[in-house]
Amino acid sequence: MKVVLFCGGYGMRMRSGAADDVPKPMAMVGPRPLIWHVMRYYAHFGHREFILCLGYGAHHIKDFFLNYEETVSNDFVLRGGRTELLSTDIADWTITFAQTGIESPIGERLRRVRHHLDGDEMFLANYADVLTDAPLPEMIDRFAQRDAGASMMVVPPQSSFHCVELGEDGLVGGITAVSELPLWENGGYFVLRQEVFDHIPENGDLVADGCAQLAKQGRLVAHQHRGFWRPTDTVKERAALDAAYARGDRPWAVWERDGAGATGTRDGAGVSA
Repeated sequence: MKVVLFCGGYGMRMRSGAADDVPKPMAMVGPRPLIWHVMRYYAHFGHREFILCLGYGAHHIKDFFLNYEETVSNDFVLRGGRTELLSTDIADWTITFAQTGIESPIGERLRRVRHHLDGDEMFLANYADVLTDAPLPEMIDRFAQRDAGASMMVVPPQSSFHCVELGEDGLVGGITAVSELPLWENGGYFVLRQEVFDHIPENGDLVADGCAQLAKQGRLVAHQHRGFWRPTDTVKERAALDAAYARGDRPWAVWERDGAGATGTRDGAGVSA
């Protein structure tokens, strides 16, 4: 299945200064940017056709893949001044780079790459800045068996704050951690059918418009995931993931856990623009 990645937002909370125009999916976790970790997750499960919805800072993403260094994350032999790779990352990936506008909301970005989906009935979508160990095949299979237009992975609230119950007299009746409330958050991993385009207006949003309309019709499925899931909305969250990577604590790297860390091929990556 094709994977649509939304990677054109400003990512203001991740920026270190006015001169920093690197989009959030290009923030580093270990030796590779966030978007690479997300793509490796999908590729591990056999989904290696990617459509990148570019916008702000698009040249950073293009340059990364056009000048991709396999030796950064793969073993190799240097023989006679020439590099012989023992494994590869992106050799069998096909990546389409599509400019979808600087200010476009997520739904509009999706609308603008619809023609790249070749009419595929089902496809995957992701914000390109959230890491997880969720069982993707299970998510897809469950959705495929349902008569629905979209599936959204949902996760327990991640906030460390507490909710306070107040009585009319101003006395506190109870305190509950947000994470313990019977609520679920959008986890950013989607399985979609072409039907979703019927509910996204021009300059609309994928969730607020497309998913909300499907929910009203009883055609939106939720995949509940209580395992590892980490957003990277702030510099602190990105730094925490980077530190975890450095100490070998990276549950999102399912390609390492399952013993399939590389494609094993040595062909050039398929790249189109």
